[in-house]
Amino acid sequence: MAAELVRGQNHPLAQVRLEIRISAGVPVLAGVTLGDEHGTVPGRQWVAHPGVPAPPGVEAPRQAAAEHLLAVDLAALPEAVHRVEVFLALPAGTAVASRFGAVPAPHTTVNGMDGTELASYTLTGLDAETAVIALELYRRQGAWKVRARGQGYAGGLPALLADKGLSDPGGLATVIQEAAAPGLAGAATVPTARPEPRTTASPSRADSTAEPVQPPRPSGPQNAGEGGPALRSSGGPVDYTHPHRTPSVSSPLPSAAGGQPARPVAGDAVGWSMEERLYNQVWGMFEDLARATAAYRGAVEFADSRLEKELDQVLADPRQRLGAAGDVAREAAHARRTLLAGQARAALDRDLAQLTAEAEVVEPALPAAYARWDSPVWHTYRTPAEPPMALRLGDLHLPESAPLRIPLLVRMPLERGLWIDSGPAPAADGRVPDPAGLREPAMAAAVALAARLLAVHPPGEFAVQVVDPAGTATQALLPLTETGVLAEPPVTGAAGISQTLERFTRRVDLAQMAVRGGVAESLPADMGTGRQLLIVNDFPHGFDDRAVARLRFLADDGPAVGVHLTLVADRADAAAHGPLLDSLWRSLLRLTPLPDDHLADPWVGHAWTYEPSLAPHGSRLLQRVLTEVARARAKHW
Repeated sequence: MAAELVRGQNHPLAQVRLEIRISAGVPVLAGVTLGDEHGTVPGRQWVAHPGVPAPPGVEAPRQAAAEHLLAVDLAALPEAVHRVEVFLALPAGTAVASRFGAVPAPHTTVNGMDGTELASYTLTGLDAETAVIALELYRRQGAWKVRARGQGYAGGLPALLADKGLSDPGGLATVIQEAAAPGLAGAATVPTARPEPRTTASPSRADSTAEPVQPPRPSGPQNAGEGGPALRSSGGPVDYTHPHRTPSVSSPLPSAAGGQPARPVAGDAVGWSMEERLYNQVWGMFEDLARATAAYRGAVEFADSRLEKELDQVLADPRQRLGAAGDVAREAAHARRTLLAGQARAALDRDLAQLTAEAEVVEPALPAAYARWDSPVWHTYRTPAEPPMALRLGDLHLPESAPLRIPLLVRMPLERGLWIDSGPAPAADGRVPDPAGLREPAMAAAVALAARLLAVHPPGEFAVQVVDPAGTATQALLPLTETGVLAEPPVTGAAGISQTLERFTRRVDLAQMAVRGGVAESLPADMGTGRQLLIVNDFPHGFDDRAVARLRFLADDGPAVGVHLTLVADRADAAAHGPLLDSLWRSLLRLTPLPDDHLADPWVGHAWTYEPSLAPHGSRLLQRVLTEVARARAKHW
């Protein structure tokens, strides 16, 4: 699968013969510098540009254009070459553009010679720069990788070439600009700048690996494991704007009074309704936080790598290895690392401040299905007339931005069942919690989820059934049992389990046959038309192989016909029951009753900490909401 990179991120290259495609929207000139292990370019002969397009292993475009194709054969490069950097520059002395911040964000893709896309990167966040290093191909321990650089130069091409250690960079820049000039005949006027893109992010974990959170898309949620929406165009300039979000700002950002950024607006995304706009805005915030954090981590990694190389260089020089000169060189290297890391943190803090301001506006505007339990919308709760578009399962956050929580929203109806893990997970200090102590919180999380599902659906359109084999969840189930919102009392004992699973299996079987035959309206009257949630506590205790097979059938085929499954189970217990339970576990979306970093975004694979959505401790909010649900259901019937 192709990697969609963010600034600072790297990705291994599986091929050595590459095509690099550039789409800029306006004419730009493109070239390549070949550097040693320190990034230094020995001389002009190591620069591929329109005047000298083909040094060994590289072929650069011969003129300025809006679309470019560069060829790189890493195996054909001289042994001394350790870095291949692709640069872009705006043509000098023309009306094409004065800075990259005034043009569409350039987009780059790295493809194999067979057309396989290996990686892509959109150069966002540029402003006054007129030259930029877009990509870096570099050799590390005998293997090649690509890194998204996005390093801009307000001083233009001369500043970029000077940074590579070239003598007379201004003269070489003039040669390159003059060689590219013929391609500017008939160049178009500058298009309106587009804002930075937001492409948008259901989770589960297979044992210890984080599983991607899936982003929304116009036709519905994306299958687990797929990446974000592909940035493609059938012709003309490529539009890199977020497909679900209409940004309220463009680059450069407009300012309110006093030079501060304009205040965010709730519902600042495209959609047919406010509910859909808020849903898309939340996922846009999720992606923005993922990418901002990836840029920060990548910049720190780059700073650490640069420090390591500079220290190695000091040690390799006998004249600097010992004595005052070596100490000065080492201190200077550490100072440069501290400066780079500080600049990266400052950029992250700016992004976090903007996202925090947006969250403070968006959170109070969320409807009940999306809102936290402590939101005022729940204290003025009324049963809805329409089912929700999505549901909040909890919150996500990253260690660099712990105070900022992003709601974890999933589309309705649920396309996957849920596994709420009641087993112990090692704490940060390595200690394992008492398994018995987690079972009640796990069931409480399942009850809070069931309460939310009942509350956000119109009366009679959603029902909940509970299977509690040993009757151990009586206390946790009180909000549901006291208010009388369960379709039937909790089922206990082997006979009750068998009958309940038989009934649900029959429902799914008949519904599938009716849908395939085009006679969905002819279903038996006792089946009802509403959706149902089956909560199974203490799984797999008390379940034989036949019961497990039925649960797997419900997990696979139930969602399509309105039957949803939630298992409250200990992963360690389930693992002892063989491959049947293992496949069931992997088919469900894993949630935890306590904060746990088992979810990952589809772009860079951050380990996100998930926190369940629970009512405030000691509150009777669930009982009050469910009492209103029961009252509305009684009137409906």
